[in-house]
Amino acid sequence: MTCRRKRGLRRALAGFALLALAACGQGEPQLAPLDTARAALARGDGLSAEIVLRRMMEQGTPRADVAAYLGQAELAQGKVVEARDWLGSGDFSPATRAHGFHMLGVLEMRGGNLPAAGAAFDRALRSDPDNPELWVDIGRLRHLGGEHTLALEAAERAVTLGPRNPEALRFRGQLIRDAHGVVAALPWFEAALEVAPDDGDILADYAATLGESGRAAEMLTALRRMADVAPGDPRLYFLQATLAARAGEFDLARGLLSRRGDLDRLSPAMALLSGVIDLRSGNPASAAQTFDRLLLNQPDNRRVRQLLAHALHLSGNDRELVYRFGDAAMRPDADPYFAMTVGRAYEALGQRDEAAPLLEKASRSGGPQLAPLATPVAVEIAQARGGATGADTVALVRGLIAADRLPEALAAAEAFRGRFPGSSDALGLAGDTLLAAGRPAEALERYRAAAGIRRPWPLMHRMLAAYAAQNDRSAAYALLTDYLRAEPRNREAAAMLALLALDAGRRDQSMALLDHALASGGMRDPRLWALKAEAGLLQGDVAGAREAAERAYRLQRSDPLARRALARAFTASGNVEAARALTRR
Repeated sequence: MTCRRKRGLRRALAGFALLALAACGQGEPQLAPLDTARAALARGDGLSAEIVLRRMMEQGTPRADVAAYLGQAELAQGKVVEARDWLGSGDFSPATRAHGFHMLGVLEMRGGNLPAAGAAFDRALRSDPDNPELWVDIGRLRHLGGEHTLALEAAERAVTLGPRNPEALRFRGQLIRDAHGVVAALPWFEAALEVAPDDGDILADYAATLGESGRAAEMLTALRRMADVAPGDPRLYFLQATLAARAGEFDLARGLLSRRGDLDRLSPAMALLSGVIDLRSGNPASAAQTFDRLLLNQPDNRRVRQLLAHALHLSGNDRELVYRFGDAAMRPDADPYFAMTVGRAYEALGQRDEAAPLLEKASRSGGPQLAPLATPVAVEIAQARGGATGADTVALVRGLIAADRLPEALAAAEAFRGRFPGSSDALGLAGDTLLAAGRPAEALERYRAAAGIRRPWPLMHRMLAAYAAQNDRSAAYALLTDYLRAEPRNREAAAMLALLALDAGRRDQSMALLDHALASGGMRDPRLWALKAEAGLLQGDVAGAREAAERAYRLQRSDPLARRALARAFTASGNVEAARALTRR
């Protein structure tokens, strides 16, 4: 019996072997070594490609025939020095010259040598002008150099040359996201995924864009797919942690971040998320350290500055807070919440004279400030730098605005725009100077041109300030409506639109917008709850208004907006004594 079983097993194995041999005979012919290496590079496997290519050289293939691909293989592995050994000389065979100079351009671009990258791409273009992926990298180079209009043109050319090229579709989606918002970008990433469903880079962009669109379940599906095809990609942990943090699962988010201890060094966005998680998890001292490091590298990042101020206040470091940010909080362009945080720090230190104007400023805020963004860099320092970079010019112009030296600011901004006519940054800066000079109509022309290329929220905020200077509420309403449709998770835009709707008597719409802002990550924002209380009182919903006002007050007892809303809710419900007690504090 046992022998029969063994003979049956041997027959089965023999049958499987014959089937395997038949399959081999009927399959595709074996790829040539260079095609094998190219296939490995296409899937991002630089090591396998390098092994094949080096074996080709051992078997007599000339260096010039494989140098372009060996350079690409080293780049895929992050080996910049080794890549330069293969690419730097420009010694490529005629058949690989275009690819070699393309890879050399990528190498120079990664190293920050943009002129050298441009020269290499120009040489690649002469041999291969219709390569869509080459035009993608040319577009990325132009974008890095501030030539945003030319980057758009390159992206459009790439898609025209390769309508089903996944890199061309992905890059076009990224630029669409900058200019028209996350919702408009999604079809481009979906089209790229139809062609390359296992591409980790496209999946990462798609998942992030779904999350920003408020489509959490679909984002999770995309992340599961990404985990299958790129399980070691560090962006996977970041995106999963972002999703968990948005759901309020901060312990889970922290656990996901801790899976890779080097993530804080990989991306400012990762460090920012880490700090926010610390802040929401009750560890403000650690959060303050993270935000402090970020602000050192991004001194003009107002969001990071505001988060640092908040973390310092919560951790009891009020003396450091007022020392560092007391002057900034008094500037005309200071965010009301930032001014309120610094004011509360002064109050905690017993310095009520310094606290009063800041808290008053926060309490009367009802819309965008008219002053454009300031800068912590002194004018003298910015002038000494000579405007060598775009960041230096921005610092100089904003410093001149803050010093009320508007003719000089206008001249510097226009000179910057003349040097970089297709730059959204240059256009926006020109708008800032015109707005500060009391010329909002001209400022809006510059802002609209900038927004046609990229429209980040700070630019929208300055456009709203220009509309406010013209008392054009309908235009502001239309701008906010369009922006919120494109960026549905922007709770500040939702709150500002709610204020406009409330002012126009659209109370139901205002309440719906406030609920949307709260659901988009604003549940711990006392200002949103205070606004909801005010809207509830106007609707005659006294009980709902009091509940919202109490939540605002519990979140931040010293917030003047929360205290005012609760006092009004107490008055409306007949508890006049409680309302008086709040106003006496």
